[in-house]
Amino acid sequence: MTQISHQRWGEGFAQGSVDLWVLQSSQVRVEVLTLGAIIRSVKSRGKDGQMEDIVLGYDDLEAYVSDKRYLGATVGRVANRIAKGHFVVEGKDYQLDVNNGPNALHGGLHGFNKAIWFATALENGVQLQMTSPDGDQGYPGEVQVSVSYKLEGDTLTAEYQARSTKTTPINLTNHSYFNLAGQGAADIYDHEVSISAESYLPVDDTSIPTGEIRGVEGTPFDLRKPVLIGPRLQEVPGLGFDHNFCLSSPGEAWAERHAARVYHPASGRVLEVSTSQPGVQFYTANFLDGSITGKGGARYMQHCSFCLETQNWPDAVNQPSFPDCLLHPGEDYRHVTRFTFTTV
Repeated sequence: MTQISHQRWGEGFAQGSVDLWVLQSSQVRVEVLTLGAIIRSVKSRGKDGQMEDIVLGYDDLEAYVSDKRYLGATVGRVANRIAKGHFVVEGKDYQLDVNNGPNALHGGLHGFNKAIWFATALENGVQLQMTSPDGDQGYPGEVQVSVSYKLEGDTLTAEYQARSTKTTPINLTNHSYFNLAGQGAADIYDHEVSISAESYLPVDDTSIPTGEIRGVEGTPFDLRKPVLIGPRLQEVPGLGFDHNFCLSSPGEAWAERHAARVYHPASGRVLEVSTSQPGVQFYTANFLDGSITGKGGARYMQHCSFCLETQNWPDAVNQPSFPDCLLHPGEDYRHVTRFTFTTV
């Protein structure tokens, strides 16, 4: 049985007060904020029996309000990058604000991560809802969005739903940064990762997919069997992993699939991720540089953590060969991602 509680967490924010919801099972404790539907904390047990917080975050509301690295946040309307912030839908041009070099990233300057969501209790969890108005950050259509977090035993399920009044691209994910040794640990070099993907998307120098779907065989991106992250990072071009791994092919039917497993031998902690989404962005915190002070005074450095952002493929609105990212009026957008926390 999961215990649910909530309390006021912050006042004085321009859009209103922020609440903290706590989901507690016998194995896992999760904290969720109504700001950005943020996962503020996940505590899970190691093989020594000790509970440790394994998600990066902040001690106070002000830091979340000013955060530019999406720590724990629900991101949208479109997660990841849209080339040059531009797309055409039903013959009409749309220009978004660019906030990541020449591209639009994670919904824009004031994306879903900066909104106050309305929370209601569910059995074993909490549902958060918000309305994104027509024209929000340049996107067409009013979109009603919800994310439900449910904690059942050792599994946290995130279910995303949306409806729109106009045809719009949509791609919702969670941007939690994990370190299975604990959120203040120095790096993830001692973690082992495997990702159930036969192919990945190469990117240009602004991190936009080139359009090629490349097999992982014989490349540093072959993570089908567990590999130690530290040595593998030496083989990856650039600063580290920040790539979409293809979990299914364009046009495949909606289905939940195993996506990834990360194991930290020293603590015994394991994170397994499954999702209905066609891709997962594996990101190794390449752009954290020590300038962020996190929970308990921790300094978050490059490669201090990893993200597994389940998603549609980046820039899909501009790449016809990628899975369709358009939500039409009268349709329901729905995706599910499950995070399972165990020890071995």
